[in-house]
Amino acid sequence: MRTQVAIIGAGPAGLLLGQLLYEAGIDNIIFEQRSPDYVLGRIRAGVLEQVTVDLLAQAKADKRMLAEGLPHDGIELLFGGKRHRIDLHELTGGKRVMVYGQTEVTRDLMEARKRAGLLTVYEAQNVTPLEFGSERPRVRYEKDGQQHEISCDFIAGCDGFHGVCRASIPADSIRNYEKVYPFGWLGILADVPPVSHELIYAHTERGFALCSQRSATRSRYYLQVPLTDKVENWSDEAFWDELRLRLDPEARANLVTGASLEKSIAPLRSFVSEPMRFGRMFLAGDAAHIVPPTGAKGLNLAASDVGYLSRAFAEFYQQRSSEGIDRYSEVSLRRVWKAERFSWWMTSLMHRFPDSGDFDRKVQEAELDYLVHSRAGATSLAENYVGLPLN
Repeated sequence: MRTQVAIIGAGPAGLLLGQLLYEAGIDNIIFEQRSPDYVLGRIRAGVLEQVTVDLLAQAKADKRMLAEGLPHDGIELLFGGKRHRIDLHELTGGKRVMVYGQTEVTRDLMEARKRAGLLTVYEAQNVTPLEFGSERPRVRYEKDGQQHEISCDFIAGCDGFHGVCRASIPADSIRNYEKVYPFGWLGILADVPPVSHELIYAHTERGFALCSQRSATRSRYYLQVPLTDKVENWSDEAFWDELRLRLDPEARANLVTGASLEKSIAPLRSFVSEPMRFGRMFLAGDAAHIVPPTGAKGLNLAASDVGYLSRAFAEFYQQRSSEGIDRYSEVSLRRVWKAERFSWWMTSLMHRFPDSGDFDRKVQEAELDYLVHSRAGATSLAENYVGLPLN
């Protein structure tokens, strides 16, 4: 069996790449270790940049997002007990973000792939990329007790941080950069109306908090917690009580609580692997980089990788040009590092670090005050938050 592009990983990156390639007339097969239900069970990001929205439109998977998603023109920074609005739309010349859950993006892409009759091999075991340093790469996998091999022109590694693609690269051919933060995010998902119609990023003496949402009736809240904390130590009541302590009086009064649908603690890290191309295998999304969620860049970076990669493959097949695939790593990493910088900056600005002293905290407060009273500072934040252009 043969295909033009073998995609390993059926998360939003792999599925989006598959749809973009299909729209460009490029044959592809996706291999996924897990079941469709497991993939849809991952509760992740919910803020989409305009670049991501545009790519979903190009993939013809944006209809439900446009009907049900929540366009946001601003965010609020809470510090010193008061909220300050950053007008994203005005500061960026009309740009905004779309609040729409990653689970829903994945579902829409799955449905688009199903409508197109494209092949996704779920529950494929022992998936292995082979001979990607040659002109005849292959993917080997097991399904229902039988071993199979697919020959292809290219392999796209969209299989996440713990996936097989990056792990298959010789150690002397790759360089990793990593920063691990000394805290995590305790997140809760609940069917309650949002406390505010825009996201609230809270910097408080008790630690960071984020008030987010997935829809007009489903909310996602986060608390900064020590890495030593355990989910089982946090009842729903304890979570809501602590969140109240990190909000301003108006938000505290507006907060509606309820039973959690999902509760988890996620550690925060920054991670980048270079390069992102190895012969005829290309890494995209979490397989190549991780950002702390403070800047809302994880899913959006995966989408921009896929945008570059789909464009490069289209140039290769339609124009017989290898320029796009030759420059993929360089172009993607330029955008990746800018998003890494922004996410690191937001994380450093909004959180309480266990080893920080009074001087560090005063500097954080001064920078927050500068941001909300300087148009230049607010514009820089807004431009990065809505997403840099896909050049």
